[in-house]
Amino acid sequence: MTETVDTAPSSNGGSRRRKGATEASRGLHLERVFTTAGVHPYDEVSWERRDVVMTNWRDGTVNFEQRGVEFPSTWSVNATNIVTSKYFRGAVGSPTRESSLRQIIDRVVGTYTRAGDVHGYFTADTDREVFEHELTWMLLHQVFSFNSPVWFNVGTQSPQQVSACFILSVDDTMDSILNWYREEGLIFKGGSGAGLNLSRIRSSKELLSSGGTASGPVSFMRGADASAGTIKSGGATRRAAKMVVLDVDHPDIAEFVETKAREEHKVRALRDAGFDMDLGGEDIVSVQYQNANNSVRVSDEFMRAVEATTDEGAAFGLRGRQNGEVVETVDARELFDKITTAAWECADPGIQYDDTINDWHTCPESGRINASNPCSEYMHLDNSSCNLASLNLLKFLSPEGVFDAPQFAKAVEFVITAMDISICFADFPTEPIAKTTRDFRQLGIGYANLGALLMATGHAYDSAGGRSLAAAITSLMNGVAYRRSAELAGVVGPYEGYARNADAHKRVIRKHAAANDQIRSMGSNDSATLKLATSVWAQTIALGEQHGYRNAQASVLAPTGTIGLMMDCDTTGVEPDLALVKFKKLVGGGSMQIVNQTVPRALKSLGYQGEQVEAIVEFIAENGHVIDAPGLRREHYEVFDCAMGARSIAPMGHVRMMAAVQPFISGAISKTVNMPEDATVADVAEIYTQGWKYGLKALAIYRDNCKVGQPLSASNKNHGVSSADQSGAAAAAPVAAATPVVTGPVRRRLPKKRPSQTVSFTVGGAEGYLTTGSYPDDGLGEVFIKLGKQGSTLAGVMDAFSIAVSVGLQYGIPLESYVAKFTNLRFEPAGMTDDPDVRIATSVMDYLFRRIALDYLPTDSRAELGIFSAEERSAQVSNTYGSGTTSDVLEEMRSSVDATPVVRPAVETGGVADHGAQPGAAAGSVNDPGVAPKSASTVAAPLGRAGSSTELLELVIGKSADAPLCFTCGTKMRPSGACYVCEGCGSTSGCS
Repeated sequence: MTETVDTAPSSNGGSRRRKGATEASRGLHLERVFTTAGVHPYDEVSWERRDVVMTNWRDGTVNFEQRGVEFPSTWSVNATNIVTSKYFRGAVGSPTRESSLRQIIDRVVGTYTRAGDVHGYFTADTDREVFEHELTWMLLHQVFSFNSPVWFNVGTQSPQQVSACFILSVDDTMDSILNWYREEGLIFKGGSGAGLNLSRIRSSKELLSSGGTASGPVSFMRGADASAGTIKSGGATRRAAKMVVLDVDHPDIAEFVETKAREEHKVRALRDAGFDMDLGGEDIVSVQYQNANNSVRVSDEFMRAVEATTDEGAAFGLRGRQNGEVVETVDARELFDKITTAAWECADPGIQYDDTINDWHTCPESGRINASNPCSEYMHLDNSSCNLASLNLLKFLSPEGVFDAPQFAKAVEFVITAMDISICFADFPTEPIAKTTRDFRQLGIGYANLGALLMATGHAYDSAGGRSLAAAITSLMNGVAYRRSAELAGVVGPYEGYARNADAHKRVIRKHAAANDQIRSMGSNDSATLKLATSVWAQTIALGEQHGYRNAQASVLAPTGTIGLMMDCDTTGVEPDLALVKFKKLVGGGSMQIVNQTVPRALKSLGYQGEQVEAIVEFIAENGHVIDAPGLRREHYEVFDCAMGARSIAPMGHVRMMAAVQPFISGAISKTVNMPEDATVADVAEIYTQGWKYGLKALAIYRDNCKVGQPLSASNKNHGVSSADQSGAAAAAPVAAATPVVTGPVRRRLPKKRPSQTVSFTVGGAEGYLTTGSYPDDGLGEVFIKLGKQGSTLAGVMDAFSIAVSVGLQYGIPLESYVAKFTNLRFEPAGMTDDPDVRIATSVMDYLFRRIALDYLPTDSRAELGIFSAEERSAQVSNTYGSGTTSDVLEEMRSSVDATPVVRPAVETGGVADHGAQPGAAAGSVNDPGVAPKSASTVAAPLGRAGSSTELLELVIGKSADAPLCFTCGTKMRPSGACYVCEGCGSTSGCS
């Protein structure tokens, strides 16, 4: 008779291994967390049928349509759109097309459950049922999501590719280089991204065996870039995403660093010559190297040389690839300046800290970590892959503001188990990747909605309390993931490469646990979470000593772009909130502006009462920020700081948050540090230096408006044509395209006698006069600015500036260009003005060009720039809210957070509509809690042509945001980690 012995405690629904039992009885014993025995998760929710009709925001054409799809009534329009258009399998319109969320969850969860059963993960049939029900419940209630390839491929006739992240390798042979092109193509075809390090390829300063000079890695990047661009154009799932890394001691490093910056110079020259260089424009295809993110792999030796106080100490050797000998000695500070200057100019290259990365490497005996995936969160062996899944942190926050750490830990256990099971049945694009992934079983569990969680609990993103809570949660997640990995090792064995790397792997686990001990709690949530994490790490170390680990790595922090929308997350990955106002699609069709639902939760957490909350929310709805909000204490302003807007988080605030969570991530963090347009090269250098000192593994920056090839809005081409006239503009496009290109600028001088006007003004106490002259047939032609005493230096500078602008106008430079460039400049004098249309100015230039825009630009053009007269602003508020500003906004917000959605009739206006309403019920009825009292079109009208939260934010702050337009639907995308995501259709520019 065999004796059953528990080898470890089963806290948080943990597993037990039955010692002495037969092999067939080994497996996990699982306990229910979210579900009830005898009740299927589908029976606990209310289902409804909806129509999904998705249109291109720019021209109104329908790019996707599927009617009668089935979703829970609690799922938003956006989540319904994304899942239906992206993840339902089968030809649209065919009987085999999926039409219900139940079908895709069953397809995926059923495959995972069967594989877990076959491979011995469950002790009994009851454990298999618990696993299936718990996974189903969490997906159904948007508690977590697998990465996109799982939804694309699992349970279909396609290869079962489950990984979003791949790392390739390339050697210094032509066969290997050509194979690199092939492997990338196969990965792109499957909807994933890949990265690799080109440092093995000999430099252009070295010789070939034949005696000729080598081409160097940068030349081979051209071919790979062209390949990625072609597959991107023809792919059915997403754009290609890739990462190219080069070591800082490679002799071609300077050429690599400046590659994309030189292309950016070319873009500017071609644009100024009249070519269409917008992203997706006809002529942008001539630009090279744009399909990859570039990163420099720097060493501690290099960074110490950069900081050296003597020229001798700053000397750094570039080494040949064949023999490792120094072929050239450079000044490390000069090379670092080239890196930071290029990043300042075009956001590339990013930086990866080689020694830090490899110090946290669990498998050094099997090879170094040389590269990363496209978004820099997955870092492990060459020719490997990683499948991702992310948890929605806000789902674990109670209405009282308490983070449920024990329940979070239980959810992590189920998710990490499912992720490991997927490797048992997964297909891979190449045999080397398949072997490495099966031998090391790399996983990437992570989370989304951190920014929303911090705000909802009353924490500023850039605060010690916010960082403490983020660190505690991340530590708990990683500790539980590795504990379950050790439990799995006891059930189905450790990964194949573990025995060789056991000492190194256990050393890294101890490093994680030691970092956990350094967290200092500052509140009840992080204190409770940290206490549990400390206990978990002790169990993890003990179980690892006994069984080893099933997975070479467990966690990453991914962008969570598309899957973040699928889970209805307010924020993605580790990011803060984008802005306090949001562009929300309505169930009856159309859209409206709404204050983010996290804001009232935050105000309640901070102790504000109902009436105070309503007043503050109303203020935010009208102004887009909290500055001078009625009743809001100034010490609470920082809680509502966002990535963009009036109170944007400082760049170092992003770096500090990354540093807080990095010690608890097996891989790295996909995140871009946003910097203002006026940031300097020195600011970039400081960010990159501090990233090294803080112990980050990778870092990338983006400076506003540093890239030409990212269109600010569609009106750049339409020159102010309103959205209502888009069809007419499109029809006229061929005529415009046929217009002969003028080979040289032609000056159109003003006549001797021309109409003019003079405006007196004061800005921050400084007085001046603006005189403008125009052509008789309309159109501004000259500007004169009087500021300061006659003969003063300032007066002379303003005279020269006026002449330069006037000549530019006469040579045909659009006034819109000047207005876009000179508004929002910040310098003294600034402040209040005496102009009722421009009450506050950030500088004299800001005021002058706002005034000029109001006098000479049409309303549509000004709307694109966020410039309105006082009368126009009043009309917008009146048209949008009438006399019920507070109630209108709060009613829509409450419907999003609390109200049970009412089933509504299908409409033909696009978006999602519901079937089954009572006869005669009208969408948008006053009695309908899910739709604003006004019609959708009326609500949306004051927003101009806003089609996403990014475009809405532009109208609020009066400044265009750098973000590409979605290739699928034309909506302006928003940042998501190191990538961009489209709120309209869910498309991303990278992995998720």
